[in-house]
Order: sequence, then structure tokens, then C-alpha cells
Amino acid sequence: MAEKWIIGIDLGGTTTKLAFVNEAGDIVHRWEIPTVTANEGKAILPNIAKSIEDELARAKREKKEITGIGLGVPGPVDMEAGVIYESVNIGWAQHYPVAGTLQKLAGLKVVIDNDANVAALGEMWKGAGKGSGEMVFVTLGTGVGGGIITGGDIVHGVKGAAGEIGHITVIPEGGARCNCGKTGCLETVASATGVVRTAIAKLAAFSGASPLKDLYARSGSVSAKDVFDFAKAGDALSHEIVDETAKYLGLALASVANTLNPEKIVLGGGVSKAGETLLNPVRAYFLKYAFNTVGKSTKLELATLGNDAGVLGAAWLALNKI
Repeated sequence: MAEKWIIGIDLGGTTTKLAFVNEAGDIVHRWEIPTVTANEGKAILPNIAKSIEDELARAKREKKEITGIGLGVPGPVDMEAGVIYESVNIGWAQHYPVAGTLQKLAGLKVVIDNDANVAALGEMWKGAGKGSGEMVFVTLGTGVGGGIITGGDIVHGVKGAAGEIGHITVIPEGGARCNCGKTGCLETVASATGVVRTAIAKLAAFSGASPLKDLYARSGSVSAKDVFDFAKAGDALSHEIVDETAKYLGLALASVANTLNPEKIVLGGGVSKAGETLLNPVRAYFLKYAFNTVGKSTKLELATLGNDAGVLGAAWLALNKI
């Protein structure tokens, strides 16, 4: 008999990533489809179901050989009910019954969780957190998200919103406004958008020579990648921007670690591609702000799975929760 497969799905605002995964956590086949958010996202789940049918037919596999579907969605969820409370980027109505709807469409059992939680599970299963049942995953991208794992499973909280690390207040007074409506959230300084915001604020005040300043004068814009690349090359202004980003990130991570004392904190997402240029100063600030025992026992590491974290974590979810 052929080995059983699991379907892992990572639903993003523009692209949905899907994969057939075996029970050992190996990706057998991966593919992507566009996420059609028009018309309140009504086509999203039918498109996923049809795509699964098509790929199963290509692979000459039947549904009885599939354990089920794990799905990561952008927003807080009620995992037991299979409902997403709200998902601004997708267009779904509040309390949308994702799991039940997809189950009917695809004819397979479905389990859902928040996308950052699912990525955390992926890194725990097959990535930087492998073998660690006590870890925190932080994704640094357009926003800042997080997933908390303790006892080998995700912490959800009362309304599925545990792990919203991006909305820890790091600038109590005078911080920039966040998309959540508050000001001074970690997301306003440690996301890609936040790094650019800090850069533009510092550009005006910096009087010395700087290739970052020259780039901004020529093009009228800079990216987070530009900042990290120039910092790595020795630019003083870019180094100053990275240091400020690292300070706030180190402070927030120390607060989280002081509460949870995890074995590992794993940093993923586009901003984490800066690698040691960001990680080294973050580690230094983390040690400065963390309780001594916590600082010594918690390792900060970079995620290793990249775009596969979501589909692998979703597959883990289906394997362990269905």
C-alpha cells in the first residue's frame, strides 16, 4: 500500500502555497495558486478544493490515501470550531467557518490555525526548532507575527490571539501608529515597513556621508534590504538604523522570554534574511534586557525552512490533530 500523504496549505494575501507531505515530514510535491480576495474571498476555498482535486489526479492518488488537510490562515482562529474570527487581508466575514466549508468542498477532514502558529510548528518539526518543545517563533515581514510553543504544542489563549508579539508596546509615548490602531507597537519598528520608517527619520538628521543617503537622494526611496546590505558593508547610518531596530526587538523578545523561558527563539520572515547583521545586535540587546537565567538558557536562531515552514506546519497540524 502506498504511504499516506497529508495536505499542508499556507494561505497568504496574494498567494496560497500547497504541498503533499508524507508522515515523516518530507515534501513530496509543492505548488501555488493565486489567492483571489475579490468578492469577500468567496472563491478562495473552492479554488483550493479544485486545485487539490487536479493535483491528486496528476499524482494518481485517491482521497482515501490522504490523512487530511492542515491550513494556516492569516488571523486569529477558534481551532476547535474551525472558525477564523477575522481576516482583514482575505476579505472573509467575521467568524467565517473555514474548516467546515473546505471539508465539504474537498471531501477531506480539515484543521486550521493561525499562519504564524503554523509556521512555528513547521520550524519545530523540521526546522531550526527541531527537537524543541519550548520555543517562540517570530516572523519579521511586512508585519510582525509570532507563535508560542510550549509542551510541544501551540499556545492559543482565550481568543486565539496568543503570540501577537508584533503588538507588544516598545515605544510607550510618541511611537508611530500601527495598523492595529495602537501606537508604538514592535511592528512599527521591527517590520520591513518599520525599518524603512526608522531609516527615513534618521536620514534627515544624519550629516555625514552615507551610500544609503545617496541612494535615497537619487531614487526617493529605500528598502529594509538596502539598510541591511549597507550596514553589512560598513555604512555608519545603516548601522545606526539596524541598531535601533535590534534594540526594540531585543527588548520585546526579552520580555517574552522572561515570561516563558523558552529553549529557543527562532526568527523568520523576509527581514530575518539580514542574517547575522540583524541577529548579532538583537542577541546583545536580548542579553541586556533578559533575566540572567533566561538570557543564558534561551538561544536565538534564524529560521531554516523559508517558505516551506507554513505548509510543513500545516501538515504537522493535520497529522497530529485529525
